Amino acid sequence: MGRAGTGTGRGTRGRRGGVEGQAGEAPRRRRPEPSPAQRARGLLVRREHSRKELVRKLQARGVDGLEAEATVERMAEAGWQDDGRFAEGLARMRAQAGYGPLRIRAELSTHGLGAEAIDGAFAALAESGDDDWLASARELVRRRHGSCVAEDPATRRKAAELLFRRGFGGDTVRAATAFDDDVD
Repeated sequence: MGRAGTGTGRGTRGRRGGVEGQAGEAPRRRRPEPSPAQRARGLLVRREHSRKELVRKLQARGVDGLEAEATVERMAEAGWQDDGRFAEGLARMRAQAGYGPLRIRAELSTHGLGAEAIDGAFAALAESGDDDWLASARELVRRRHGSCVAEDPATRRKAAELLFRRGFGGDTVRAATAFDDDVD
């Protein structure tokens, strides 16, 4: 622990002994305003974005609408932005988090993705084996409600509601909550 006047650097005085911000100090230089391409790259370095999302974020940062769209187009041509890659990553992340195909498809469409990108994302899920919706639903029910769901109607109803909210279809919900024991 330093004492006052020992040069520990904890005081409010600058190098010249005066209080910071007084006359005699050089003003700080402002950074130049980043270009739309720099802003877009800054966003894309952090995570993938859909075209629609990237245009919206650029506009929110003061970039004109047409200029934002042109910038995103250049980013796509250079390989920085790809709706297919975005769709695959988001679909995989949601599937691994326990969401069903209906919810994932709806979320992908809110990002302005076309049917081709969405179908490509589901094909990538199938290729990697992350599309076993029944196993995912059963695991979610087991984690949330235990293994005695089939015996208690109230718990079975709650589990079914959870699965419907998470975007699973009726057949999957019935099988996962043991409404239909013969469906596998």
